[in-house]
Amino acid sequence: MNEMMLKGSTALVTGGAKRLGRAIALRLSAEGANVVVHYNSSPDAADALVDEIKTGGTDAWSIRADFSNPDEYESLIERATEIAGHPDILVNNASIFSTGTIDGMTLEKLNRNIEVNAWVPLVLSRDFARIAEKGKIVNILDTRVTDIDNAHPEYILSKKMLGEVTRMTAIEFAPDITVNAVAPGLILPPPGKDLSYLENLAPSIPLKRHGGPDDITDAVLFLLKSEFITGQVINVDGGRHLEEYKHG
Repeated sequence: MNEMMLKGSTALVTGGAKRLGRAIALRLSAEGANVVVHYNSSPDAADALVDEIKTGGTDAWSIRADFSNPDEYESLIERATEIAGHPDILVNNASIFSTGTIDGMTLEKLNRNIEVNAWVPLVLSRDFARIAEKGKIVNILDTRVTDIDNAHPEYILSKKMLGEVTRMTAIEFAPDITVNAVAPGLILPPPGKDLSYLENLAPSIPLKRHGGPDDITDAVLFLLKSEFITGQVINVDGGRHLEEYKHG
């Protein structure tokens, strides 16, 4: 799917109403793709994004699914197809981010993270592969999956699982569908934090600066435009994933 092929294609972006999902949706629309914006609890933000995309000259739709409700996420690809036609691109961006400790971990909390962050992307990818003659899937990971983060144990375990899902489905869906992932680092501060959060952490990574949403959308587009890359994870993190190597 080269640059010309993006024009007129249809993309489903989960968690597309806010933050990185919104940036990805806007970038895809700027490249000429029509976008289905999935949301759960942000209808106003999703509808505003749809209006913004339509103003730019491509089509867009919003669609709701609660990723804790199998009836809703298991029907998402079908419902998206009904309103927009068969999607050519699936971006599994939606996730939950929980903090905690190993001592405080519970099976319920772990299962919740796994369901939203790994299981639902797998379900959507399988459903997408069943209807797409050719297509592209990009999963959004986290650069911290390369090491140990005991402050977010349930979240990190679920994202590590999504990394394995990426590799397994790349084999399963070849040769007609490529599956890759982008792993952001210091790109956006967590909800409730401001830019100083990133600025304080930036000196700890090799490039000594934080990135921004454009760095992620550049990587997503690179993977979507390639016809010969599958099963890869691009760390967009200023070298953060190399820290364990640096320290031996």
